[in-house]
Amino acid sequence: MSFEKLGVMKPLLSAIKELGYEHPTTIQKRAIPLVLAKKDIFATAQTGTGKTAGFGLPMLQRLRHTDENNRVIRGVILSPTRELAIQIYDDLTKYGKNLNLKIGLLVGAKDIDSQRKMISKGLDIVIATPGRIIEHTEKGLNLKYVEIFVLDEADRMLDMGFVKEIKRLHPLLPRKHQTLLFSATFSDKVRKLSKLILNKPAFIETSKKNSTVDTINQIAYMVDTNRKAELLAYLIGSRNFNQVLVFTRTKASADELAKELKKDGLKCGVIHGDKTKASRLKALTQFKEGKTRVLVATDIASRGLDIEHLPYVINYELPSIPEDYVHRVGRTGRAGREGEAITLLDIYEKYAVKDIEILIGQKIPKDVVEGFEPDPTIRRKDVDEVKLKSEHKKDTKKPFKKHYKKTTNKHRRVTKRG
Repeated sequence: MSFEKLGVMKPLLSAIKELGYEHPTTIQKRAIPLVLAKKDIFATAQTGTGKTAGFGLPMLQRLRHTDENNRVIRGVILSPTRELAIQIYDDLTKYGKNLNLKIGLLVGAKDIDSQRKMISKGLDIVIATPGRIIEHTEKGLNLKYVEIFVLDEADRMLDMGFVKEIKRLHPLLPRKHQTLLFSATFSDKVRKLSKLILNKPAFIETSKKNSTVDTINQIAYMVDTNRKAELLAYLIGSRNFNQVLVFTRTKASADELAKELKKDGLKCGVIHGDKTKASRLKALTQFKEGKTRVLVATDIASRGLDIEHLPYVINYELPSIPEDYVHRVGRTGRAGREGEAITLLDIYEKYAVKDIEILIGQKIPKDVVEGFEPDPTIRRKDVDEVKLKSEHKKDTKKPFKKHYKKTTNKHRRVTKRG
């Protein structure tokens, strides 16, 4: 099957050929004909499988005829993060370089008045984050001519609390329009949203629910908590990892780990919720360009990062939500390429990893690195935690959280997410 046989027009074929697109992925094979046929779509697909081209190419083709003297917004793509919106904008601009379409980017951290001036000059398609497009609608942005509405990473939008923005936006669209909903994972929240905004959709499921890409080699190394940073630096150095994305569970852990890695002579950047959007974009750009070897991030970066040929993802700490593991490791092994996902697993996370294994439907192999074997006596501290919880249930007058932090201060975790 070729892109041409899927019905993709010549100007688009020429553009994607220059980008190295030879054969369509599964999601592209199934989505492109349906979008061209004006069908609503509910698609669940693994990250890195080519979803952007799956909706972007047919969207550009459908909207190619435009009135240069009276451009109106006929396509809207909603993205959960600024970084992902920028990536989609870059991709669609490249796909549509041979077409006479105007594409605009509406995201935060950019001057809203400059964006309004851009809109006033005429746009055919806008790519936006939920909060920013709502701001523009409050200032008069007209969406009554929209023909195609795309929600990319819908599950992430819901996780980030954007359901109100979506519900506010949807009534502003014309009654008859095409909606394409793409989600990396399948959940009850996403299903409820699909019933609200989709009309007799075609359902596309290109892989098992919440599964990880087959081309990703997954492994977990058992190690003591206080030796994780040391092991991480050893793996990067001894195995010559030239580009590695490292995930922590908290902002504090990300900052602390980056300091430790820099002490070991590793150039690294940091992305988390306390960093400004400009700082995050700079760190991502430097990482993509090879100016930094390691990018340390919280789960704010587990979606929307499209890093070409990223070979390694390392879970320094497990995520709070098992589904986030899927998004994290999905940053590697993209578009059919091989990738490796490594998890550094301490005694306090050995039970949490079981929830992830149930979710993805497979066991993650466990191993140890010579010289970093975990101390078996630390298991006693695990038993002590169970005892503390049991004592708390018997004596509710004792403030458990305070007592727990005081007793296990060395190993306590900050639970505020990044």
